[in-house]
Amino acid sequence: MTQQPFADAADAPERVRTGEDRVDAVIASVEELADRPVDEHVAVFEQAHDELRRSLDGTPHDDPA
Repeated sequence: MTQQPFADAADAPERVRTGEDRVDAVIASVEELADRPVDEHVAVFEQAHDELRRSLDGTPHDDPA
């Protein structure tokens, strides 16, 4: 028998939010991994890392740096 860990919304963990839009978008993308195939996880983590680095460096989102 397979159980869903958070079948009831009241049981779901509180979502982490920082107040920084770019960082919150990265967190949301990682939170959605549970709904995606495992073979897509690496790309999501790499993109998350790149976006967090840009955010820390102060680089605009559309700058290819």
